[in-house]
Amino acid sequence: MKSDTAWPSEWLRGVTELCVLKIMSAGPTYGYAIASALGDAGLGTPKGGTLYPLLGRFEEAGWVTTEWRAGDGGPGRKFYSLTSAGRAALDEQLPQWQAFTAAVGSLLSPVTPVAPSTPAALTTPTTPHPERALS
Repeated sequence: MKSDTAWPSEWLRGVTELCVLKIMSAGPTYGYAIASALGDAGLGTPKGGTLYPLLGRFEEAGWVTTEWRAGDGGPGRKFYSLTSAGRAALDEQLPQWQAFTAAVGSLLSPVTPVAPSTPAALTTPTTPHPERALS
């Protein structure tokens, strides 16, 4: 689902980590393939200054291992593979994200407008004024 939508950067910052973990859960991959998968999903193609520092943080956290592989007629590529800790992070974060998006979706979904109620203090009394009732 490729999209030309330019999503707000705040939204992308909040979800990129989880999306990259999910992409990597399919097996070893490299940076350009991850960026392409994000683009193909409609999230836009991240810049290297976004993706590679994120992958570096994953490596520091022990969520991925890396391996250099020779390229087919070109330069070698650094492949990233999820570790058991990376899979655990994905397994923990995915249901949290799904609950969060459900809560946001519920709040932002269209609702049937309700006619405004008039506060009781502003309604006309149903009993006549005492002075008028005596006459």
